[in-house]
This record gives sequence, structure tokens and C-alpha cells, in this order.
Amino acid sequence: MTIKLAIFDFDGTLANTFTVFGESLNTLAVKHRFRQVTPEDEPQMRSMSAAEILRELRLPLWRVPAVLSDYRKMLHRRIGEVQPFAGTVAALEALLEHGVALAVATSNTADNVNAVLGPELVARFAALECGSALFGKSHRLRHILRQTGTDAADAIYIGDELRDAEAAQRIGVAFGAVAWGYTHFDALLLTNPAMAFAVPADLSMLYEPASEARPASRSAAEPVALLRRRDTN
Repeated sequence: MTIKLAIFDFDGTLANTFTVFGESLNTLAVKHRFRQVTPEDEPQMRSMSAAEILRELRLPLWRVPAVLSDYRKMLHRRIGEVQPFAGTVAALEALLEHGVALAVATSNTADNVNAVLGPELVARFAALECGSALFGKSHRLRHILRQTGTDAADAIYIGDELRDAEAAQRIGVAFGAVAWGYTHFDALLLTNPAMAFAVPADLSMLYEPASEARPASRSAAEPVALLRRRDTN
């Protein structure tokens, strides 16, 4: 499998928004009348799908757009506190240097993506799909494929949530799971990702020959091995 285009989720994959999100959640809960969370809730919720989290929070689907809109405003006010995960910028630059095109698909804003990653790096991306999507994340991915003229077989979508895996699978794009994001890595591995990355430096597996690519953990090895076996069949 030759990767020509790597599409990234933003929050929890490239940008470490955990602190701002955690500190904003209960403020949003009070305003929008859903259940507040405690530190004890976190381990269980990090293994849940988006639909399961909404049920756990007793947050009706019709309220979600307003909650997300308010959260994006809160995040924008604190965007100076948000940093890329250590090593992600260097990994993205290395991908570009090795001829892998980059894109971002996120419900966050383009302003926030530029503020965190830097406008110079973002200007080198082949596509940037931001903001609320009426038809969901899979629609964003399709639009990026059309915009860049890339076949689904030549692309990978890299994210940290179960819904990222679902969106990729829905349109036939390979999914790459990251270990440093919101959802527990073990839960992501149950989705049978094509590739798994324990640390940002492992993104080099997208351009290194299979004989040189090295998974950084035992848990990451099996999905990578599966991808290599597909290449040889």
C-alpha cells in the first residue's frame, strides 16, 4: 500500500485540547442541561463511541450543534494554551518532505488549526475541511478526496476516536489509529485499523519501506503487520 494522502483529525490527534475541553465540559453542561462529569467518569468514557458518550451525558442529539458552537468559541478564546502534541509538527514536515500530501478534516475552525500548527505549515496542506458538517465526517473525507483527486485506496485517515474509524470505513479509506488521543488505544485497535501509531514519530511508517518501518509498541505491531500482508497478496 502506497500512501499518497494522509488526512488527519485535529483535536486529540494533532492538537492537545484535553485541558481546555475538560475544563469547559461542565460549564457547557450547566448551560445546556446535560450531566456533568467527574474524574471517575473519564476512563469509561474514553472507551465509548460518540453515541455512547451522548447517552452517558444524557445529551440529546438536537442539542449537540449548539454545544459544539459554544465549545468552539470557548476554545478560540483559549487557543493560546493549546499546543500540538510533541513531535507532531516534525512528523508532518517529514511526511511532506517524503512526498506525502497532507489534509485536515475537523469540526474545529480554520483559524484554530492555523493558530496551533502555524500558518506556514498549514499553507502546505493539500486540503483543509473545517467547521460543522451537515452530513458528518465521512462527507468531509469524500470532499477531500475529490478536491485532491486522490483515490480512496491511496489515502489514509488518521484519528483518535471511534467515529474517525467509522467514517474512514464508511467510504473505503484506510484508518490509522493514534495512541496519544482521547479514545483508549485498545478500544481503537478493536476497529482493526490498517495502521497504528504509538508515538508521532511512528508516522514515518507512512513513507518508510516495510522492512524499515518499526512499530513502537507491541500493540501497534499487529495492525501494521496486517497492512504489510495485504501489500504482498
